[in-house]
Amino acid sequence: MLELPMSVTDEIKARIDIVSYVQRYVPDLKKSGRNYKACCPFHNENTPSFIVNPERGTWHCFGACAEGGDIFNFAQKINGWDFKEALRELAQQAGVQLRAQTPQQKDADAKLERLRGLLATAADYYHRRLQKPDAQPIRDYLFAERGLQDDTVSAFQLGYAPPVWDFMLNALRGLGYNEAEIVEAGLAVQSDAGRVYDRFRNRLMIPIQDSRGRVVGFGGRALDPADNVKYINSPQTPLFDKSRLLFGLDAARRAIRDSGSAIIVEGYFDVIQAHQAGKENVVAQMGTSMTEAQLRLLAPRLVQRIVLALDSDAAGINATRRSLETARAALERDYAGKLAVDIHILQVPAGKDPDDFLRESPGEWDSLLASARSVADFVIELETAHLTPSSSLQEKQAVAQPLLPILQASEKDLLRKDNMQKLARRLRIRESDLLAWATTIAPPSPPLPPAPSELPPDYFADEFAAPPPELDQPATGIRARSDPLRAAEGYCLSLLLRNPHLLAQVNRKLRELAGDDERLQSGPLRDLGADDFSSSRYRALMSHLQESLRQDDLEPLDFLARQIDAELHAELDGLLREEPAWLAQSLRGNFQVDLNDILKSRRFGPGYDLLNELISRALQLRQARLTNERVDMQYLQEEAQTDREPAQLLDDRLAIEVKLSVLAKARIDLAIGG
Repeated sequence: MLELPMSVTDEIKARIDIVSYVQRYVPDLKKSGRNYKACCPFHNENTPSFIVNPERGTWHCFGACAEGGDIFNFAQKINGWDFKEALRELAQQAGVQLRAQTPQQKDADAKLERLRGLLATAADYYHRRLQKPDAQPIRDYLFAERGLQDDTVSAFQLGYAPPVWDFMLNALRGLGYNEAEIVEAGLAVQSDAGRVYDRFRNRLMIPIQDSRGRVVGFGGRALDPADNVKYINSPQTPLFDKSRLLFGLDAARRAIRDSGSAIIVEGYFDVIQAHQAGKENVVAQMGTSMTEAQLRLLAPRLVQRIVLALDSDAAGINATRRSLETARAALERDYAGKLAVDIHILQVPAGKDPDDFLRESPGEWDSLLASARSVADFVIELETAHLTPSSSLQEKQAVAQPLLPILQASEKDLLRKDNMQKLARRLRIRESDLLAWATTIAPPSPPLPPAPSELPPDYFADEFAAPPPELDQPATGIRARSDPLRAAEGYCLSLLLRNPHLLAQVNRKLRELAGDDERLQSGPLRDLGADDFSSSRYRALMSHLQESLRQDDLEPLDFLARQIDAELHAELDGLLREEPAWLAQSLRGNFQVDLNDILKSRRFGPGYDLLNELISRALQLRQARLTNERVDMQYLQEEAQTDREPAQLLDDRLAIEVKLSVLAKARIDLAIGG
């Protein structure tokens, strides 16, 4: 059989030894038998449960994380990158050339890089200007009034824009940048008369960086008390979009992942003060409330617990309301069914913002965080505070109806029920009345196939128990007959690529099988992901597909197609050309037939077969993955039993993991009639 040409991802994995790469982040990774073992870098533990298998080029945590994958998954998780970032960074390290760019793409990238260089240079100029003798009053303000230290000022590269019209303009022109570039970067303004002058004058300058630590804009705080505009930010530019940025995220990323939570505040100095106090999992929203794009920078990529610590004044309360509505809408629209995020509200004592509190009482911050309230408790108390025992039913309904979408924005039945009961008790009405009101305001759902619980009795009919159809290798036409697992993976992925919204249904089926067992939910029955695929190309496409479902600018496939190289494009095209076996048979000799007519001729009607087929194949992939993982766990158990006493904890933990894996497989077997 002919060999397929090595893909870019395969070539990267062949050139970068996964053990050496992981050891950069996990120095205590040591050889243990045929594997390497260490304490997991993604959670706190005393007994090593993080395993790297150099033969397969994979890693897996058999502890609290229960996650794993290849070098790309590790790079994504340890750095908080998306797949495209991981591919670019690892390709550079491996010396692997990604797909050639068109001249237009090269020009566009070169232009953006030049703007980045311009902004980085400007940040350096502003910062060095702050060190000049005439900037001593500004330094006094930072040290005496703001309580900042030299190291903090340097870490955030705070700077000074003097009260002149051409400080930055002249500096950048002297370095070869033209006026059009300086204006495009947002550092200068062109008047109607054509005059160009500095945008930031007599202001404390705060560089704003993207999630990779590159300067993309600035915030400027007025230094003259008579200035009516306290803060001005960079305008919208090719690099700066405040709705898609979180201030401080580049510095907070590791702490957010390690702590398991992200704290969102309002102001720049809230973040700066928090980081100075060692509370580094704090970021600031850019704007008056959190946007969906900002939420997706955090969840689920980095964390699934967010604390909103916005100001306690009226503006802060309104910002909290808007942020909660944004989160609710994002949860409702989430195609992947996995933007489940636990949001709490932190109310800083009246009259203070986080900056004030951290300056005055840094030691009490952790206690204050512990008092953060659930969304339900917060909104119920806030929105019902004005009601009295004599309030009418109509008044109570007017209060309840805006709250109901927020209180019901959870997949967990128990949590939704608990939220409804809390509101019913507070309003002193029957829960059935609340539910009746909720049905009158529920938004129309998009037309989706039915949830698994609504499927007909012969959900897993015999015809779907047959092996999946064999798929062509897209780049070469080589058949996949010799690898049934790859064929099953390709078939499942092809269905997902055609119907990205159905990934949510697959994930809900897995959560349904897990029930209320959190160990199963976060372990062997967690959401379908790239690590359910053994083929590196399929892993890459699945990662891109998941990323496409976290954005809202383009249709998932359009977004995906823009992210991948020519090699993955060929794989994608091949998968999209393949048709399910029964559909190909129906279309044979009748190319003008309407797809809906074919679907209607199936005994389940439109949508049923597609969903059943996809869930069945996805569960089969999970079966295969659990089997492979159990082999590794059993090997580690044998190895642990030969070690001394400290290994007993790992042995016990592995025994639990094996039991969970067996339980998960049994539930999957039952679901697919195995």
